[in-house]
Amino acid sequence: MKNNIHPKYKKVNFKCSCGNIIKVFSTIYKNTNLDICNNCHPFYTGSQRDGSSGGRINIFNKRFKNINK
Repeated sequence: MKNNIHPKYKKVNFKCSCGNIIKVFSTIYKNTNLDICNNCHPFYTGSQRDGSSGGRINIFNKRFKNINK
């Protein structure tokens, strides 16, 4: 193998707006700010809302569900 042809790896920090810091090794040496991470994302925290609660079809079905009975 040839010497000195591989890029240098350095520790890089990814900092989230919630304060979480993720440390990885990379060839790009720029520390990066993140808007959202796995500590504050609603999917991972369990605070995700259900978006299918009040569509027009659901409202229609609730209104007329007892007509055929």
